[in-house]
Amino acid sequence: MRLVSSGDDGAFRSLVERHQGLVIATVARMIGISDAEDIAQQVFLNVWKSAPRWRPEARFTTWLLTIAKRLVFNESRRRSRARLIPQSRDADDEGPDHPDGTPGPDQQLLERELHRAIEQSLESLPEKERLALILRRYENMPYEEIATVLSLSLPAVKSLLFRARNTLKEKLTPYLGNDH
Repeated sequence: MRLVSSGDDGAFRSLVERHQGLVIATVARMIGISDAEDIAQQVFLNVWKSAPRWRPEARFTTWLLTIAKRLVFNESRRRSRARLIPQSRDADDEGPDHPDGTPGPDQQLLERELHRAIEQSLESLPEKERLALILRRYENMPYEEIATVLSLSLPAVKSLLFRARNTLKEKLTPYLGNDH
């Protein structure tokens, strides 16, 4: 890494050849084999860019897999948002993508767990409740339009949303803390 940090292309090639199997296998287990090579390439690109700041305080593979984990978690969140949030959303709503602006590993793990719990809870709702909640929350659709989409009265939509929110609140109570 000292040679890489001084700009040695040969040392970087050697480093990639030595560790790419580990990175690809780890990424593939976490998000699937289809994107493993692309994410691995991003990992090594980040290694190259971050090489001047690298300090030998921990094992290189620990540092390397920390970079891989961050990229995998970002990809997982991006995929989850793509399923839950309409494609018409602005990229600005997605938060920082820069490695220095991302939360720490513990926070990333908690966020990933919370997001998975939210997704599972949403998927467990009856179709009409789920659709009403998604239309209201992610599309910011007025109650009247939701009523039209679902062929329901306005009071029925309000009742549906109330039940959906209460169900989600019950399912997510362990993640929300005592103040909710």
